[in-house]
Amino acid sequence: MLARGSFARRAFSLIEVVIVVVIIGIIAAIAIPRMSRGSAGAANSALSGNLAVLRSAIDLYATEHNGSYPAVATVVAQLTTYTDHTGAASATKTGAYIYGPYLRDVPALPVGAKKGSTTIAAADGAGVGWIYNETTGTIAANTTAGEVDDTGTKYNTY
Repeated sequence: MLARGSFARRAFSLIEVVIVVVIIGIIAAIAIPRMSRGSAGAANSALSGNLAVLRSAIDLYATEHNGSYPAVATVVAQLTTYTDHTGAASATKTGAYIYGPYLRDVPALPVGAKKGSTTIAAADGAGVGWIYNETTGTIAANTTAGEVDDTGTKYNTY
């Protein structure tokens, strides 16, 4: 028979459990705010990246079309399909339709109240994600002046 004092300890004491819970709480208090800031930073980076892609596509279109920017009414078709020297769009690369496509799809707006929209228009409207000026070839996020990143920069000025 085993003596009473020779049993192996089989459980944690209450103090040990409390210490582990406190340590986990401290780690969570440090990590959770950092993760939430990371997602905001990712959206800001996505906006910058999407704008860079859109601006590059518009500039390339203008270069191949003698300095003419895509028309607002047909900007999506002109950037996502083949075009001829006049800017007429075609789904297939045949004959005179030798330019483009410059984008596979219009990227979604990653921030703001209209987040997820892929629509390009000349002015604010229902569901418009990107504001485009066909005269200057500029494109910007369709966000309000109150929608800013964590540094206070307005999204529509990126």
